[in-house]
Amino acid sequence: MHFRKLLFKLIKWESWHYHLKYIPIAPVWLWYCIKARSFWFFTASNPSITFGGFEGESKQEIYEQLPPGSYPKSIYVSPKSDFSLVNKRIEDNGFSYPFVVKPNVGLMGFMFRKIHSMEELQLYHKKVPVNYIIQELIDYPIEVSVFYYRMPGSPKGTISGFLMKQPPQIVGDGKSTLWKLIQENKNLEYKVDEIYKRHQDRLDMILPKGEIFILSHASNRSQGGKLINLENEIDEKLTATFDKISQHAQHFYYGRYDIKCQSIEMLKNGTGFSILEYNGAGAGIQHVYGNGLSLWQACRLIVSHWKKLYQISIHNNKENGISFWEYKKGRIFLKSAMKNLKLLEKADTEFPSF
Repeated sequence: MHFRKLLFKLIKWESWHYHLKYIPIAPVWLWYCIKARSFWFFTASNPSITFGGFEGESKQEIYEQLPPGSYPKSIYVSPKSDFSLVNKRIEDNGFSYPFVVKPNVGLMGFMFRKIHSMEELQLYHKKVPVNYIIQELIDYPIEVSVFYYRMPGSPKGTISGFLMKQPPQIVGDGKSTLWKLIQENKNLEYKVDEIYKRHQDRLDMILPKGEIFILSHASNRSQGGKLINLENEIDEKLTATFDKISQHAQHFYYGRYDIKCQSIEMLKNGTGFSILEYNGAGAGIQHVYGNGLSLWQACRLIVSHWKKLYQISIHNNKENGISFWEYKKGRIFLKSAMKNLKLLEKADTEFPSF
């Protein structure tokens, strides 16, 4: 590793691997495990989601608990299916190109792709190592992330974080190659290796002046996406929208919604939006980024959310009879989820971005 890159990573805690920032506060998590007498106390936080939504839950089970019409039209596909049957299902369900594909059990935007043709879909179907979703493309202009929690039995919850998410992108100048623009973009400085692998067949392309080129249709930070704080937009109307959504699901008490919407005001009014994902107990507390927080401040914010997660889980356990997962069951499931994640990460680096 070059000295400059090493120095950057030491100074900018935001660039650390997402597990590293938890090391200073790991004793707090361990203390909650001891108090609850369970390593998997969080499995009671969202009782209707596998493992409480900490890791390894399927998107299908999430969508089936959301209000009808609040998420994109989707079909679920096994890579073992004959491709001709997949094509027929696409036609029968009225899909048209382009649309998006993503793993049914995934994380961090790995193997999320926008598909423009049958040839691209056939290649994806051949290479994706897990069950996946074909989903209509939501072309609303704004993508946001909403962190929400609510105590069981309470009619009102709390929105603790509200962010706008922008996918990694560059703007053409009419003379520079795609590769040069990528290398000159400071926001992508330490994502260059991954981007190179995904776009190596088009690096010599020269973008017209002012043209925006999306490097990844997943807006995750791990893909080079940018987060913009919208904390000043949190109000009673926005909270009421998510109270309604979460109460429909009945057992969504702690987690993060990733959403596309036509405008922030329409989202507050409960219209013009589509829920792309809901992440439960394991949801990244993304609003620690983009606010200029120190590592200490970020850790305090994370710990405050862990406290809410613990309180919700204990309430569901003691008052509603929701059992924590047994140690062996949780260990086996988590090991399987980690194996799936590594498989997707490897596939993603080797698969082109269309």
